[in-house]
Amino acid sequence: MKKTSAEIISDSISPLGIRLTTVKVVFPRMLLPEFNTHRVFSRNFRSSRAVPVVRLLEEVRTSPYEPYVWLRNKSGMQGGEPMSPEEILVARKAWQVGALSAADTAERLAKSGVHKQWANRGLEPYLYAHGVVTATEWDNFFELRDHKDAQPEIEALAKAIKGAFEGSVPETLRPGEWHLPFVTDYEKEWLDLETQRKVSVARCARTSYLTHEGKMPLVHKDLQLYHDLVGARPLHASPAEHQATPDVWSDPDYAGEFRWAQPELHGNLVGFVQNRKIIEREIA
Repeated sequence: MKKTSAEIISDSISPLGIRLTTVKVVFPRMLLPEFNTHRVFSRNFRSSRAVPVVRLLEEVRTSPYEPYVWLRNKSGMQGGEPMSPEEILVARKAWQVGALSAADTAERLAKSGVHKQWANRGLEPYLYAHGVVTATEWDNFFELRDHKDAQPEIEALAKAIKGAFEGSVPETLRPGEWHLPFVTDYEKEWLDLETQRKVSVARCARTSYLTHEGKMPLVHKDLQLYHDLVGARPLHASPAEHQATPDVWSDPDYAGEFRWAQPELHGNLVGFVQNRKIIEREIA
């Protein structure tokens, strides 16, 4: 079953026309190493260390990842000709046996008392990654991955993200107004801006409004998670990369060139001041 999907969570554009987009994605977990080569992305993904074993067992036993197409082996990185229906039946059966065997092993480990950070690992080839990704630069990803030579699963992901972009209209933000994934319009009316940023950080860390157990947390729980991530040591700051506000042009320099007012706070974004960089500056 193909479960790759992309959903726009927050879509903003600066007065200078730079678009900042946060996308919630689902795709086969085995693609993560390839996806993570794109260093312009800020991303957080559901961790096998955090999700209860019983939940992942259910996913693997009822809807495991299977290859989207079955192609014959050949030299090189691209598959060969499509396999015959009879060959596909044999290959699918072998894959499904592997998934069920991995689930049985994980269940035995869990029952033995082993922590989920080990019990869940053998399930990963058959799981889907659930993540949140934020960036101002997407063109290189689309050029490389929405291509016939890409692995079919990551090509499907690129097409899904591109389709989500085409169906979304970004909101114009002025400097001082913030891109805040997972913060609702209602919360923006009654929470102060600092609390909104902290809530967004916590929810990006979980990659969802919901907890890993599928429950809706209270704001004070989000604030506690924020403290655990950013207020303690070691610092876990990657979820703070998804919140940002437009930077402004500074006055011309001696050569008459305009520059960003705070380029050192952009991080991996273009034209936006990133929350993580502000936090790191404050605690330095």
